[in-house]
Amino acid sequence: MSAPSFAALASGNLAVVTGAASGIGLAVARTLAGRGMPVVLVDRLGAALDEAAASITGATAYAADVADRAAMTDLAREVAERHGSVSVLANNAGIGAGGDVFADAQAWDEVLGVNLLGVLNGVQAFVPSMVDHGGPAMVINTGSKQGITQPPGNTAYNVSKAGVKALTEGLGHTLREKTGGRVSAHLLIPGFVWTGMTARGRAAKPDGAWAPDQVAAFLLEHLERGDFYVLCPDNETTPEQDRKRIAWAAGDLIENRPALSRWHPDWTSAFQNHMEASASD
Repeated sequence: MSAPSFAALASGNLAVVTGAASGIGLAVARTLAGRGMPVVLVDRLGAALDEAAASITGATAYAADVADRAAMTDLAREVAERHGSVSVLANNAGIGAGGDVFADAQAWDEVLGVNLLGVLNGVQAFVPSMVDHGGPAMVINTGSKQGITQPPGNTAYNVSKAGVKALTEGLGHTLREKTGGRVSAHLLIPGFVWTGMTARGRAAKPDGAWAPDQVAAFLLEHLERGDFYVLCPDNETTPEQDRKRIAWAAGDLIENRPALSRWHPDWTSAFQNHMEASASD
């Protein structure tokens, strides 16, 4: 019987985290390092990456653009040669800009390149050797609630994160078939988190937001439980509210309502009633 994948989190096992210079990626890297894991931090070249690595004992920084497939392939090769087998891969790099359907094509290319193809590149560069090395391993891909409920306003971002959800679900199935659970995939779905991407000019953390270290702690708790979907609450959204919003989004398809009916004027009252109904109704 294969060793369970959560054994990948053991002290001494190597972790690779992309988008690790700040925010959730840095918090995850620090949390893994706190378990005694050597950590490779990957982000774009800059002082922030060097400072992040310097803040974690034993961490190593590598500059790479996750949207560049060849760069990620070269990175995986270099990490293997210098550090050995990877046990935990966190594909976390992401950007928030993009825009609606008719936004500039270059903005779409950048969002999809980093948020979706960056995850695919990380998976294809690192995961085959994680399967082959024979030990327990896990892959964590950072998605978003926006990839599930699709709020209007930034369709490019929504599409990228919906793609990450589909990619990770397919990866989870493939790894289960190939390794019997020895190597697993997990989808991190953050709520409102105070990061450079979400600050939007604000100098102080809003009361409703979680800090990145809260997300990292929540993630590790649910990885140890073996959860595939790690759906994070925050200080303004409860797990029950998340479940109801996701159920409503799925109901658009099941009941053939207008697309994004949650934001459709003819469905405002019905959505509000849905959110206010108790679980026993």
